[in-house]
Amino acid sequence: MDDIFNNLDSFVDGFSWTIRLTLVSAAFAFAIGVLLTAMRVSPVPLLRASATVYVETIRNTPLTLVLLFCGLGLGNTMQLQFSDRVEWDVFWLAVVGLSAYTACFVAESLRAGINTIPFGQAEAARSLGLTFGQNLRLIVLPQALRTVIGPLGSVFIALTKNTTVASVAGLGVQEASREMRLLFDQGQTDVLVVFIGFAIGFIILTLPVGYFFGWLSKRLAVAR
Repeated sequence: MDDIFNNLDSFVDGFSWTIRLTLVSAAFAFAIGVLLTAMRVSPVPLLRASATVYVETIRNTPLTLVLLFCGLGLGNTMQLQFSDRVEWDVFWLAVVGLSAYTACFVAESLRAGINTIPFGQAEAARSLGLTFGQNLRLIVLPQALRTVIGPLGSVFIALTKNTTVASVAGLGVQEASREMRLLFDQGQTDVLVVFIGFAIGFIILTLPVGYFFGWLSKRLAVAR
């Protein structure tokens, strides 16, 4: 336990970056996921096809390759920069990769939620003169969101764990797993104790989230 307390600053710093990376990526992933969902149920064939190609391509591509593309492709080759500070530049490159990847799972969850809504509701909305956008925003999406709160919670938990890939995919983001590896490289700590400490840290982050989304799913469940 002394190894944990002696390196407490590394634990705190690593998990603070993990939390920031998770929250920012989750916000962008949700926004992109809603847009992809709207495109996939759109009456415009080109929008449906574009969203389908994107979702199926990115969802079936390993996250490591997506992040490598962001780090080596966008960062090194195309010289895309978000900040003059290296730690924030790689942070935003990781956000791009994680958001683009996670948005596919958000979109699939929302589309599954839309499929549970009786078709007659959309027909009734159209008969009242609502446009496609109004129908989606006022009738369909609110119910779909309440239906898939549980699955979205699982996506959020998976995103939290996926942040560990950002440090091994050429980005070097200062998140928890990178701090753990740096401690191992120093060779002055008990590997098992440090590993257990970081594992407990991730459990503390993800377990309450799972319980919260489970409670919220029951609280906001749509009566059928």
